[in-house]
Amino acid sequence: MTLEQQKQLESEYVMHTFGRKPVEFVRGEGMRLWDDEGREYLDFLSGIGVVSLGHCHPKLVEALTAQTAKLMHVRNYYYIEGRGELAKRLSDLLNERVDEADREPWQTFFANSGAEANECAIKLARLYARRQAEAAGSSVRPQLIVVLERSFHGRTQATLSATAQPVKQEAFQPLPDQDLFVAVPPNDVASLEETFAKRGNEIAGVLVEPVQGECGVYPCADEYLKAARRLTSENGAVLMFDEVQCGMFRCGTPFAYQSAGVQPDIVTMAKGIGGGVPMGACAARKRVAQVFEPGLHGSTFGGSCLAITAANTVLDVIAAEGIAQNVEEVGAYLRARLAELPCVREVRGRGLMVAADLADGLDANAVVLAGLETGLVFNATGPHTLRFLPPLICTREDVDVLVERLATLL
Repeated sequence: MTLEQQKQLESEYVMHTFGRKPVEFVRGEGMRLWDDEGREYLDFLSGIGVVSLGHCHPKLVEALTAQTAKLMHVRNYYYIEGRGELAKRLSDLLNERVDEADREPWQTFFANSGAEANECAIKLARLYARRQAEAAGSSVRPQLIVVLERSFHGRTQATLSATAQPVKQEAFQPLPDQDLFVAVPPNDVASLEETFAKRGNEIAGVLVEPVQGECGVYPCADEYLKAARRLTSENGAVLMFDEVQCGMFRCGTPFAYQSAGVQPDIVTMAKGIGGGVPMGACAARKRVAQVFEPGLHGSTFGGSCLAITAANTVLDVIAAEGIAQNVEEVGAYLRARLAELPCVREVRGRGLMVAADLADGLDANAVVLAGLETGLVFNATGPHTLRFLPPLICTREDVDVLVERLATLL
């Protein structure tokens, strides 16, 4: 079937929720993609940070092939191979930079996406706050979730209410329970302190992306994350980090928040955790997670045999191939090379989560389309901002090709 035929079918039968680029990818290997006409592309988007090991990594393909032939799905009424092991591995990663005496087991709920993981986090935070208030004999039931302006937490009703981007919310107003979310400016400690001073007894939790991705890759300052930890602890609220895009070694460390030296209560993850298989997870410290009881939350497909196999394999490969160090080194190289381009005003990011703001007069979306013509895949998060989320196996040589072609384009 030709690309034009595919376009016609999708135009007629697929909901128009995406503005698609004029290409159909049919094969991938490592950093590279091929379209239906055999043209080769260098992928600096990796399915929006999903294909962490590169396309069709042989060890992931082998593991999924074997698991598919053995068992794909049984339901969460039963135990399945590898799920407990994966949950322990995540707990160990979350405790990686914590003093031995302060370590606490983390318990994980497995979901299918980042939005579902964040839904779980919001429900858990509110339930935990309610249980704490009841135990203290308080008549106040904390329900308020503090989020950051420009945030993105998903497109379900609750996570859209938490997404402080009016352009994404406008079509669906009034959103349910939107008054139970309050947005504050990122990296503004005084504003966060003022919010707690005014409404501290109402606040169940604070939900923060340590690196805001969808709005243009804006890292939160370490001091801000530390202030969020201090204020939540002082007010009996939980601190939640949305690591859906910036986690799972995307920024070098297992989770982006770990470079700030703080310890949250809940962490959500998705995208890169499955290496291409749909998967999400919400992990919480045991004392927080234990307020969930059978029947209070669930998922038909969450933590399926295939998803568990994929995540365990991704972690195996990351450890065996020294990928974390590669992310740090190549990420720094990518940021330095992009900064050399004369039409780039600013470069932001950590590890292999990078954005470049273009000079006035340059249209980022036009650059993305022109990039496809030269065999480059990346995207724009705004009129003047390019985003780069390559597979974590990206090399310096790949960066050199990207920058050489970008220089010509710009």
